[in-house]
Amino acid sequence: MSPDPNPNPTPYPEPDFELASAHPEVTWLRQTAAVADWAAIRQYLDSFPPGSDRAFVVRVLAEVDGVEHALRQQVDAVPHDVLALTVFGARLVQIGWGIRTSARAKDVSREQFTAFHAHLRDAEQLLIRATAIDPSYDAAWAERLNTARGLSLGKNEARRRYDRLARYHPHHFTGQARLLQKLCPKWSGTWEEAHGFARECLLAASEGSLSGGLVAEAHMEHWLDLGADDKRAEYLRQPHVHAELVEAAQRSVFHPEFRRPYGWVTVQGSFAALFSLIGDTAQAAAHFRALGNLASEYPWGYLGDPAEMYVQHRDTALRGRR
Repeated sequence: MSPDPNPNPTPYPEPDFELASAHPEVTWLRQTAAVADWAAIRQYLDSFPPGSDRAFVVRVLAEVDGVEHALRQQVDAVPHDVLALTVFGARLVQIGWGIRTSARAKDVSREQFTAFHAHLRDAEQLLIRATAIDPSYDAAWAERLNTARGLSLGKNEARRRYDRLARYHPHHFTGQARLLQKLCPKWSGTWEEAHGFARECLLAASEGSLSGGLVAEAHMEHWLDLGADDKRAEYLRQPHVHAELVEAAQRSVFHPEFRRPYGWVTVQGSFAALFSLIGDTAQAAAHFRALGNLASEYPWGYLGDPAEMYVQHRDTALRGRR
């Protein structure tokens, strides 16, 4: 074995999980929501080109601690404010899911489920109003896919909501990702449905979009569901899994038309994680280089401690490739 040409390389930077590092406008959105300047936020969202995925921005706003109090006042004062109705609904969903946690159903207490469902039912009423006032409002339909899943409304209802969203926004990545979750076995779907939907979205979308990330997410969920390490390793050794991931990456994050929209860090990280788990360090390295030191909780939290897993797999992939 040849010696390392650079035996004391400069350490790689620590992973950065701060969303604003990838999208600096997130800082402004948080600050503006904190002072309840809904007019400024509405103007910002209205500046998006037609067909944009505004659900990402709504989730950023919904993560601001205490924002529900100002939103309740806004909805009471202006009952037809679609933005406020949507963000308020998203905030209640987030609070409810925080109570439920991400644990499997068998590990969630009856009290947790009661509080979780109460928050989602209140959110559902707000979101129904939003989509009644503006049937084309993508972020409200995307959030209703979350409530459909959390309230166990069934695959047919989830698909109906997705179809209403897709009528106006046919390649809406957030909506696609939320329906994909519902199609996984843990939410009463099947792997055939999940993988089939992911591939359908990949092929239907224009090249350079985020839709290729759905293929990676389906494989990540399938890998996680297998549980035992030997079964997971056997799954990822299948040639078709590797081939599908390479194709999806080439049609999305590695396509010349790719422009790093909201959510790109999670998608790029999913490819990096899967190629790392497969053992294709060359492919993984390309995705880590694209990330720099940017990271997101998903998918790395599926592997263990997010920061530790990111560093471990990044350093392995990039070792000797400086």
